[in-house]
Formats: sequence, C-alpha cells, structure tokens
Amino acid sequence: MGDLGNIVAGDDGIAKFEIEDKLVQLSGEKTVIGRSFVVHADKDDLGDGGHELSKSSGNAGGRQACGVIVEDTNATSNG
Repeated sequence: MGDLGNIVAGDDGIAKFEIEDKLVQLSGEKTVIGRSFVVHADKDDLGDGGHELSKSSGNAGGRQACGVIVEDTNATSNG
C-alpha cells in the first residue's frame, strides 16, 4: 500500500485522525485487513529531503508504534 501521509500528535502525545483513500480497501484482493502499519517519530519527507535516508525511509525517524489492521466483527454500522 505504501505511505498514507503524516499525522501529528497533540501536546498530550495522542494523535486522532481519519483517512479517506480510494486505494485502501477493507475487502477484496487489495484488502488492508491483516496488514501492518507503523508510526514513526518524525515527519516523512517523502523522499525529497536530501538526507541519505530520504529515499529508503523518508527519514521519518524511529518507530514509535506499530500494529495490525483487523476487522472488528462486533462493530455496528452508523448508516
């Protein structure tokens, strides 16, 4: 899937965000269910920062959190 952009945490260290993406799918051949995600310490320079790590990691710093995207089978629809 690749990079889904930068998020910013508040002074309390909590980051709340919503993302809408036409390529991210919750079912089908390209589903993100079961895939991992990583939150890095710094802003991703998207390969344009000129740092030696820009092209490989976006010079985004150390990993702060990671997880696996799972389907919540107990969720209810708000629609």
